[in-house]
Amino acid sequence: MLEEKFEGKLVGLRALRSEDAEHHLRWRNDPEVVRWATAGDPCFGPVTAEAVALGFDTMLRLNPRESAVFTVEDLAGGAVIGMADYRDLDPYAGVATLGVTIGEREFWGLGHGSDALRLLVDHLFGAYPLNRLELDTWSGNERAVRAFTRLGFREEGRRRSAVLLDGNRYDSVLFGMLREEWPNGTRDAVNAAV
Repeated sequence: MLEEKFEGKLVGLRALRSEDAEHHLRWRNDPEVVRWATAGDPCFGPVTAEAVALGFDTMLRLNPRESAVFTVEDLAGGAVIGMADYRDLDPYAGVATLGVTIGEREFWGLGHGSDALRLLVDHLFGAYPLNRLELDTWSGNERAVRAFTRLGFREEGRRRSAVLLDGNRYDSVLFGMLREEWPNGTRDAVNAAV
């Protein structure tokens, strides 16, 4: 795993450490974090400390040529506030899937997730010969939809009524970004906006 830290305007991304498990356990057992991060997917939480420990053992040994999990830290105070990851990195197809979760509620809606995602995109397009990055959310998570769009991701498709949350149906929304779309002013626009 990489030992360097990537710093943006609000957050830094650093390699996952075993002591980060306590934060993941807290977030995955917070119903609001589970709701917004995964539309209430029971595979995300609630979970036991033992289950998180097993998952961490795997995450700490990930091959960064395929996938990685980073810890998101607030630059102002140094607090651990979330996680960012990439997975399914396919160098032949030039594609990877991303994810960002800000687990500390007091940092929601302040741009920390967008900054973390921007750093992750910069890292992946800079370190790997990728042509495309993708991520998804559910249509009820309007904050994520706005953040992805502001960063230059384009909505590419929907799986209609694929998400069930609290008895209501939502779409699963896929976003994508091509390498040539990232440097064409998007980075400068994001830096000015954050």
